[in-house]
Amino acid sequence: MTTEVFAVGGPELSRRAVLGGAVAGLAVLVLPACSSKESTTTATSVPTNAKEAFTELDAKIDKAMKDYAIPGVAVGVIADGEEYIKGYGVTNVDHPTPVDGDTLFRIGSTTKTFTGTTVIRLVDEGKVDLEAPIRQYLPDFAVADPEASATATVRQLLNHTSGWLGDDLQDFGRGDDAITKFVASMTRLPQKTPPGTVFAYNNAGLVVAGRIVEVVTGSVYEDAVQKMLLDPLELSHTHFFSDQIIGRNIAASHNVDDGKAVVDPGFWFFSRSCNPTGSLISSVRDQVRYARFHLGDGTTPKGDRLMSKDSLIAMRSNPGVGGTLQVELTGMGVSWMLRPSAENETIVQHGGTWAGQRSGFFMVPSRNFAMTVLTNSEGGGKLLNELFAEDWSLRRFAGINNLPATPQKLSTAELAPYEGAYATDDIDQSGTLGTVVINFRGKDGQLVGNMSDAPDGIYLPDEQTVPNLGLALYKTDYGLDLGPDLKPTGTRSNFVRGSDGNVAWFSNHGRLYRHLQ
Repeated sequence: MTTEVFAVGGPELSRRAVLGGAVAGLAVLVLPACSSKESTTTATSVPTNAKEAFTELDAKIDKAMKDYAIPGVAVGVIADGEEYIKGYGVTNVDHPTPVDGDTLFRIGSTTKTFTGTTVIRLVDEGKVDLEAPIRQYLPDFAVADPEASATATVRQLLNHTSGWLGDDLQDFGRGDDAITKFVASMTRLPQKTPPGTVFAYNNAGLVVAGRIVEVVTGSVYEDAVQKMLLDPLELSHTHFFSDQIIGRNIAASHNVDDGKAVVDPGFWFFSRSCNPTGSLISSVRDQVRYARFHLGDGTTPKGDRLMSKDSLIAMRSNPGVGGTLQVELTGMGVSWMLRPSAENETIVQHGGTWAGQRSGFFMVPSRNFAMTVLTNSEGGGKLLNELFAEDWSLRRFAGINNLPATPQKLSTAELAPYEGAYATDDIDQSGTLGTVVINFRGKDGQLVGNMSDAPDGIYLPDEQTVPNLGLALYKTDYGLDLGPDLKPTGTRSNFVRGSDGNVAWFSNHGRLYRHLQ
């Protein structure tokens, strides 16, 4: 049963803005080892009194739109045997048109799961081996480290453990060779950690996966995904290019200025060379159909076999190394974040962060539950934290909860190993390498600090420095993110130790910041 309601209602990002969210990815999630439990368990729905739950969801979204300056939201939920699709507000504050189930938004890094699903289709056909080295398909592939270039595998691209610098957003134009040129440019990317050892969100790795799709299929990436996934699933409102959506109802991107939403047309641009990481434009109705497929048995809406059910399960199995990416992760499967719950149920998650377009997507396969939310404002991230990082949606619709996380007040000695400066690098659309620095010091039992775009920001703040972020540890090396007001934001981060047992990295929104002092 489907319930549907309609309610009226590329310039470059700064490095700090890019690294503050999962680029083109929430960013918009688990079994402790593999999915043997899931493969033998019949999925059951959890009675939710759907009507009451949807009413509560409406109220949360309405309030968030006012509080966070979000002009438009589209939501899709599969729960308790019902499918709920609803639009809220408007597409554009200057030229308001109601948002509905077919309104188009950028879905950001949820695109990565489309890349991963296409790769798994090729695995299903015997054309790709996840455990094979990248060079089996791309013989000339290279990053700066020769050993990583030779040994990194296809799976490590898709579970974000390849280990090289991942925030490479270079623009190589609009030609069909954009992805080829991007991958050829990766020879300068430094290796942070050995392949397979540490989780770190890696946009560049997904571009490599997209290039493998091109080589194996003999088609440009977008055509391959269209033929192998979008067309069979009848996702007629899902596209890679803006010229494919002319005449449709499109959600404009909004910044938030002095508490008000302001249209910023420059936010829309996305480099074709990064298409496998986050360029898809879609509707909430198509996203619900996509969720139905991943909750299903591998058949299309017409009943044709597209993939084996085992292959779908394999995408959310065998998690790589754990960590955090806004939520605590057991690890990544094949392009899906795998997230633990207090009830030991599988939560499968992604989402997207791009300028003025924030989205969330998660599923609990054992409970026949899925939710997707699309927004058209920078303020959308706060709504997504409430619905996807905190556990209201999980509790209300799927009957499960986040792992408990009670902030601790640590002593000066306990905080000391975490103090100091942490730095990470990124490459912007122009190809310029830059640095972002986070400084931490202990205060009142927590860590407080500052994030800076500039390399000369590498210093330890003194007592007079006003913090703009913080961390309240709730277990060894894991903490709740604190905002400028030093209150929890709803997201989580973690520290990673080196072979000597000392704190070597800070992982924030999936990015690794090396410990400098």
